[in-house]
Amino acid sequence: MSGERPSAGQEEASRAQARADRTGQGKEKASRMQSKADRAAYPKHGL
Repeated sequence: MSGERPSAGQEEASRAQARADRTGQGKEKASRMQSKADRAAYPKHGL
């Protein structure tokens, strides 16, 4: 990232993804959360 702090949505999605990676459960939901957070970050940070 460009030194910007991640949004709350990005942090939550990251935690969900890490949990899904560890447990093997909730991968689809974590992926959707990550995609949504990434789309929201695009206009905010110009990614």
